[in-house]
Amino acid sequence: MTYQTSGMPSNRPAAAGQSGRFDRGSLFFDPGLGRNRFNRLCTTISGLFATTAVLPLVLVLLYVLIQGGRLITPSLFTQLPPAPGMEGGGIGNAMLGTLLVTLIGSLLAIPIGVGGGIYLSEYDRQGWFSQVVRFSNDVLAGVPSIVSGVFVYGLIVSTRIFFGQSYSAMAGGIALAVLMLPTVIKTTDEGLKLVPQELRWGAFGVGASRFVTIMRVVLPAAFTPIATGVVLAIARAAGETAPLIFTALFSPFWPEGIFNPIASMSVLIYNFAIMPYAPQNQLAWAASFVLVMMILAANLLARWISRFTRS
Repeated sequence: MTYQTSGMPSNRPAAAGQSGRFDRGSLFFDPGLGRNRFNRLCTTISGLFATTAVLPLVLVLLYVLIQGGRLITPSLFTQLPPAPGMEGGGIGNAMLGTLLVTLIGSLLAIPIGVGGGIYLSEYDRQGWFSQVVRFSNDVLAGVPSIVSGVFVYGLIVSTRIFFGQSYSAMAGGIALAVLMLPTVIKTTDEGLKLVPQELRWGAFGVGASRFVTIMRVVLPAAFTPIATGVVLAIARAAGETAPLIFTALFSPFWPEGIFNPIASMSVLIYNFAIMPYAPQNQLAWAASFVLVMMILAANLLARWISRFTRS
């Protein structure tokens, strides 16, 4: 049986044309189209905004490098600051003081912060008390650092609670610990939430208690995000100035214990930058360079640690 198809309509696509070929021009990128021009415009604007956001950091690093990098010498880290108007000297006592005060703050903030994060994540994740603590922690994270300094000044310095001493490295460390707490608590809480629930069930299944499960299973699994938060908190505390002015004050001598006034990098920069003497101004720039490099190294360390979370 035969069928006559000459009168039937053709089902070929219109793009084929009379030649029978498919027009591939519509499959390629056409830069002249309006939507593609608009896309390039938006991409350019986004790139400009991203460059503008990074530009202040680049300018600060370059300016501090130019002003303070040329002043770096070995004696800068081993000598005391000079008397006003005198040449030479260094920032050795301020570096030691910054490390000591930051260490005190870390020893106070890290155990309390990690413990608070463990409670929020493992013991009372959705309770009303945990919600209040999380809200209060967020508010504390936004409180200006000078308020922390005034609080510790009124609580510790003015009352001379430490053996009759007023300004001290201990008071400065407590002020920095108040600033570090929100970051440590938040990162610990969020880091523990990333641990799969199956790990906890497996530990419970072999008879482990909740305490043993947290210490032996959950905390090691969340070590990387917790360590990242701790490093970021330390980096923030090391660069604070206002709390230390109200608590640790300043000392032109080497540290004499944690219950006496102590020098710090940030306060040294503040004091020497406003002096009308060129040698002190140069030391302020050199200290600025060292402090920026320390904070930059801490942030790079935090980024390096955080890479293990993604791997």
